[in-house]
Formats: sequence, C-alpha cells, structure tokens
Amino acid sequence: MAHERAPHLYRSGEVVQILGISRRQLQYWAQTDLVRPTVQTQGGHYRYRFEDLVALKAAKRLIDAGVSVQRIRTSIRALKKILPRVRKPLAELVLVATGDVVLAFREGTAFEAVTGQEWVLEVAQFEREIETWRRKHAAQPHVRTPRAASARRRPARARR
Repeated sequence: MAHERAPHLYRSGEVVQILGISRRQLQYWAQTDLVRPTVQTQGGHYRYRFEDLVALKAAKRLIDAGVSVQRIRTSIRALKKILPRVRKPLAELVLVATGDVVLAFREGTAFEAVTGQEWVLEVAQFEREIETWRRKHAAQPHVRTPRAASARRRPARARR
C-alpha cells in the first residue's frame, strides 16, 4: 500500500520570503478574506498549502498589474457564484488583468470575472462570417466599403 505524505505546510515567515511581500500584507490578506490560509494551528498560527501560495501569487500579480484589492475580492465572489465547483478561484483558474478588468480562463474560454461575459473572439469563426458576408454582397455592386464612401465625401485639398 502506497503511503501518502501529508502536504507540506508553509509558515507565514516562509510565505513572506517566497512571495516577496510583507508580513503585514500577508496578515491583511488573510484577515480580509482575500486569501485565507487553509490551516490554522491550535495556537492560532496560519499554515499555508501550496494551493494557498498559488492563490497569493495570483493576487500579488493582479495587484502589481493595477487591480484593486476590492476588485479582486469582488471577482472572487462572482467567480464562486458563476462557477460553484471552484472553491479557490485564485488558485484554480488562470486570471489576467486588463486595466481594472479581471479575465478568467477556463476550459478554453475567457470571460470577465465579475459579469461572466465571454471575452473570446473566435477569429476563425469571425473570418467565416466575413467570407459569408463578402459572398452575399459580391453580387451587389452598389455596396461601398466604408473607406471608399468616406473618400468620396472628403473635399480635395487646396493647393498652396
């Protein structure tokens, strides 16, 4: 019978060193439920599993990218509602910041974390739609492209 090892637990001091954050920042994130450690000892000390470190690293990267802590929390709450099987979105999903928008990637789809709006533009599908449009309108010579129409409206420049 294979013996399963208990997962390694990291102390707060180790987490601070690994992630390059302050002890105060780590405590604040735990107290405000941004990333709570999985384990708390009987003495009240936090212990972090690897998945907690992944979540902390994701939070740090989002913050470094300019996303507010409040926006990250809002995104986490929304992702838990949108994806009820995801317990720890920061550890289980790939999250990307674009400005103050947090995008979540799951199963080949990107969507906005708070609203769930899909953000993937399927280029191949769009190309097929354009080709269908071109074939449909090829027989209609009266259809002008926006560039041709705007060029006709512009008056010629006066020469000096």
